[in-house]
Amino acid sequence: MDFILDQLNASGQVTARKMFGEYGLYFGEKLFALVCDNKLYVKPTAAGRAYLANVVEAAPYPGAKPSFLIEEGLEDRDWLKKLVTVTVEELPDPKPKKTRAKKGGA
Repeated sequence: MDFILDQLNASGQVTARKMFGEYGLYFGEKLFALVCDNKLYVKPTAAGRAYLANVVEAAPYPGAKPSFLIEEGLEDRDWLKKLVTVTVEELPDPKPKKTRAKKGGA
């Protein structure tokens, strides 16, 4: 996890959040990847598929939708940043969070 964050975080825009015992990677507010069992899984997009030379799809955990399993290229910071850039550009903006109405008596 630390290695991947170090590779991606020169801009300071990539953050990791602990999720279900693993990690979600965010660019701003967009979830673009998961790190599960020390493996990087990037959300599938057409641009990401076109960028990758060899696409390996796998589910990051049982019952999950398949993602792009990134096994090679992790050491190449520029290549990895480009993959994240093309992926994030294609992902939709996150839905606004609903605010909960405060409970109160009247």
